[in-house]
Amino acid sequence: MVAVEKTVRLTIVGFGHVGGGVAEVVMRKHQALKEIYGLDLRIVGIADLKGVTINEKGLSEPEIAKFRAGDESVLAYGMSTEDMIKEVEHELMVEATPTNVVDGEPGVTHIVTALESGRHVVTSNKGPLALHYRRLMELAERRGRELRFEATVGGAMPLISMIRNNLAGNRVISIKGILNGTCNYILTRMGEENLPYEHVLREAQEIGIAESDPTKDVEGVDTAVKLVILANTVFDMDATYRDVKVRGITDITPDALKLAHDAGYAIKLIGDVDHEGRLEVAPRLVPLRDPLNVNGTLNVATIRTDLAGDITVIGKGAGPIEAASAILSDIIGIYAR
Repeated sequence: MVAVEKTVRLTIVGFGHVGGGVAEVVMRKHQALKEIYGLDLRIVGIADLKGVTINEKGLSEPEIAKFRAGDESVLAYGMSTEDMIKEVEHELMVEATPTNVVDGEPGVTHIVTALESGRHVVTSNKGPLALHYRRLMELAERRGRELRFEATVGGAMPLISMIRNNLAGNRVISIKGILNGTCNYILTRMGEENLPYEHVLREAQEIGIAESDPTKDVEGVDTAVKLVILANTVFDMDATYRDVKVRGITDITPDALKLAHDAGYAIKLIGDVDHEGRLEVAPRLVPLRDPLNVNGTLNVATIRTDLAGDITVIGKGAGPIEAASAILSDIIGIYAR
């Protein structure tokens, strides 16, 4: 049994699927985190488009449920998101607003405000890191704070932490894989059932795998953004989304998938980055027996190294609890040293 050593107060900015998943996981794991890591995690503030709710002693499950339901009785009137980040006493902010690859807002402003206010930041938001990686990391270093973002790439797959920790001492040569579960599901269903793209896309939307506007997924934007984060983190590039050569899956036909299968291949949307600066997202032929040939909504990445050889990681790339798992891992990584 580990004695409680540290109370960590956190705020959550953005309370959609991911932010809600973080709150659920923190509540569910509260006692275990105390016992195993000596961490008493308390959510003291939540902000989204509905407004802000705060309790400096820690929000209770009923208070969080009321906020999620839109109950105005728990709102802190007159307080903005930035006010909460600056004024409410807390050590760490979780930034979980939607990705914006045009300018990274409002995530960039939230992250900058938190770091300048002396807060650590853990984020699932890909936009700020895909557009302003170096600026944000330099700000975190100047302020002596952590900026962590495992949840931005591969969901629950621990790609970034595995490379930093478990593969320390290795030179990473390349990383390639399937980094978008929506595209993988569509291509899998098209191939298995000989169905046209439009039919499978509608099916994916109906069951909640694809967004009502699936453009970012099917045109390769989401994969490209994740690739940029890997490029900057692993290969110390200063790349942005605009540096990636991108082609999506909208032109793939059932006939093309069948021809590929008959020849011993699957067609998958592959993101590829290497130490020489290649940044590409495109449908590729993958041998049927290759570790990258996973189906459904799974994500997969093969990391090629000079010492350990090829390491392949497979896991759930999306989902609120999966993203929350990565965020919780980052929080523990900051404090449980």
